[in-house]
Amino acid sequence: MTIYTRTGDKGKTSLGTGKRVSKSDIRVEAYGTVDELNSSIGVAIAEISNIKEELIQIQKDLFEIGTYLANSAKTDKNLNDYLKQRVLDFEKEIDLLTKKLPELTHFILPGGGKIGAFLHLSRTICRRAERRIVELAKNETINEQVIVYLNRLSDLLFTMARSVNLKEKKKEIVWTKK
Repeated sequence: MTIYTRTGDKGKTSLGTGKRVSKSDIRVEAYGTVDELNSSIGVAIAEISNIKEELIQIQKDLFEIGTYLANSAKTDKNLNDYLKQRVLDFEKEIDLLTKKLPELTHFILPGGGKIGAFLHLSRTICRRAERRIVELAKNETINEQVIVYLNRLSDLLFTMARSVNLKEKKKEIVWTKK
């Protein structure tokens, strides 16, 4: 089987249902941004060891979300329940990591070390994916737990970035208004 099909050469793609849509369709943009997020997390995984398993599980979650979005996003009770549990897991992890971090009293600039910077980049892509799905939800029924999941995931990625930077003794740069 070849990787190219030539069926997308005129700017159309197929959803999981077989329906052909423009590659600029908001649904394609939404699941494409989830795929981009998944790839950016893959870059962080390539550099890290201590939170690799959690990040790999997040990648698997994102693949499920992307598949859900590509298949016209009918409500899926199993996915809904799973994402609710994952959000609770994220909140526990955020709380555990936050206890070990210096108090956040100012905005910080994304960066720090290489891994921290990759996690910050993933966080911003996550926010964009969330915005694309919110846009899609204006016209189509979307499982709201997908939006909640991405919202909390961006918080987790932010906290992970801070935690990694602290462990690696990489200084966070505080943003100050001029």
